[in-house]
Amino acid sequence: MDRLKPGKVIVLVLFSGWVFFIGSGFDFSRHSIPLEEISDGGPGKDGIPSINNPHFLSVEEAEGSLMRNSDRLLGFVHKGQARAYPVKILNWHEIVNDRVGGKAVVVTFCPLCGTGMVFDANVKNSKFTFGVSGLLYQSDMLLYDHQTESLWSQIKSQAVTGPMTGTRLKLLASTHTDWGTWKKEHPDTKILSDRTGYRRPYDRNPYQGYEFSSRLMFDVNLRNSKLHPKEKVIGIELGGKSKAYPFSELNKVSSPIKDVVSKVPIQIHYDGKTGTAVIRDEKNIELPSVVGFWFAWYAFHPETELFFAENRK
Repeated sequence: MDRLKPGKVIVLVLFSGWVFFIGSGFDFSRHSIPLEEISDGGPGKDGIPSINNPHFLSVEEAEGSLMRNSDRLLGFVHKGQARAYPVKILNWHEIVNDRVGGKAVVVTFCPLCGTGMVFDANVKNSKFTFGVSGLLYQSDMLLYDHQTESLWSQIKSQAVTGPMTGTRLKLLASTHTDWGTWKKEHPDTKILSDRTGYRRPYDRNPYQGYEFSSRLMFDVNLRNSKLHPKEKVIGIELGGKSKAYPFSELNKVSSPIKDVVSKVPIQIHYDGKTGTAVIRDEKNIELPSVVGFWFAWYAFHPETELFFAENRK
């Protein structure tokens, strides 16, 4: 079940103009990325099972039995309803198909890139549900939808093969934080239960030590040595421009930090004690952003600007 193994490029077969990946079950005849850059992550299609019927606990039920204050999670709020998705569970499932405040969403987490991203699951006026393909692009997970079996790049936020190629997913604002912080800010939150229908050792991290190593399990086309590959950053895209804020640099300045990206004023709020960063607009509304490892952000945003505290002095 552990994904930490060397990657391999899947064998391609060409037949009458059609391209297939042996054993994948997906149609690659239409695609927007080079097929040779798709890697086999190890487990096959649904080898890492998505959670399609999630169960939730109250704060009182989760205390002590499931969560400790320092446990990391991905938090999401819609229409006053708050959800918490523990990383210890996301490590083993990577995708949760859920409905929050009446909105269908897909919660995604790629342990190899450290990226947790929540998307609107309504695509072209249809509700989509997603599974784990077992395939990777630029070390990042490729989701597949159950409706058309197109593959979707998490960080690109769009379909890259199949009938939906080129279609974008709408990224929603979510927060990477710890349980102690989240429950204080959202005392009525519901938290994803470990009663998933699968037997997994959720208290064991199958990627133990990975986030501190400079080594990548799967290669990427572009690298940048300005930061440690696994440095955590919060990145944002606005008006066709992108910018990343390394946590190590945010630690050096007082929060919040005012900045402008593509002529849009923003504020970066950072709590060094909990390792929590969020980006808000002038009206204090949280904006969709991506928290993850530097190598992953750069692989998909090679033109990104990079924040350094010394530039503020």
